[in-house]
Amino acid sequence: MKKLINDPKHVVDEAVAGFAAAHADIVRASTDPVYVVRTDAPQAGKVGIVSGGGSGHEPLHAGFVGYGMLDAAVPGAVFTSPTPDPIVAATKAVDGGAGVLHIVKNYTGDVLNFETAAELAAADGVEVRSMIVNDDVAVQDSLYTAGRRGVAGTVLVEKIAGAAAQRGDSLDEVTAVAERVNANVRSMGVALTPCVVPHAGEPSFTLAEDEIEIGIGIHGEPGREKIKLESADLIVERLLGPIIDDVPFSSGDQVLLLVNGMGGTPQVELYIAYRHAAEVLRGKGIDVVRSLVGNYTTSLEMQGMSLSVLKLDSELTELWDAPVQTAALRWGR
Repeated sequence: MKKLINDPKHVVDEAVAGFAAAHADIVRASTDPVYVVRTDAPQAGKVGIVSGGGSGHEPLHAGFVGYGMLDAAVPGAVFTSPTPDPIVAATKAVDGGAGVLHIVKNYTGDVLNFETAAELAAADGVEVRSMIVNDDVAVQDSLYTAGRRGVAGTVLVEKIAGAAAQRGDSLDEVTAVAERVNANVRSMGVALTPCVVPHAGEPSFTLAEDEIEIGIGIHGEPGREKIKLESADLIVERLLGPIIDDVPFSSGDQVLLLVNGMGGTPQVELYIAYRHAAEVLRGKGIDVVRSLVGNYTTSLEMQGMSLSVLKLDSELTELWDAPVQTAALRWGR
């Protein structure tokens, strides 16, 4: 294992400190307990939005803290849910009197710990709503979940809900927007290589040199099947088929297409995938009107990608286009 780390026990603490120092104009970090928060939080009268989960998926979630998106992010250890205490602290730190929305990926630890944190914050007078992201169509249940996993579609939920909160929507309205995005986004991924969790020191799963895993989770958990390596176009078609069939998407839909790298995939390969994914969608009469390509929900150094397709309407498009200023997404300001 070769990694640019010091002590595996301090990976998250040191990374959070470095992140906050690099983006001090946008965020500040709490060290005990550990969380990242907007420099201008809390904002009176604005709904606060908090997300989080295990580290190793950067820039998710801390990279999306800032104007027009998240108000705080709570990182756990690598691939491990944060405990309730830092979630409660982050929730209180962003409460401006209009309530707080927790956006939670559907992993058992995340769901339980955010649920506990919401109850504790409510006992201290903070109104909290929670919504669960479960956009992955690959498997119904996995090692980490009951039901579908929350994967790269989480970025789209956070951006659009964040824009709704920034424009002054109420807690109920922001929650409804987040749930609408989740209901209309579907994702599926593929792994070409495993990743190595720092404290484990060995690959999280095994693949032969000529094998890939279709439907992989963002923690390296198994997907639908292992197959022989295929061309980029064929892999794209394998991923898009279940996505399109699930909502289902149909001719005349306007969509956002996200091609997300898993951490170790070069941009040149992601754009090869985007090219064919857009072609396939156009061939079905589905109009790609917004796009995002890059590493947004990663799995350490895993080589691979995921595709996400979000069915848009006029309001969701407007909220996607709204200004955002975070470490990982910036436009319109």
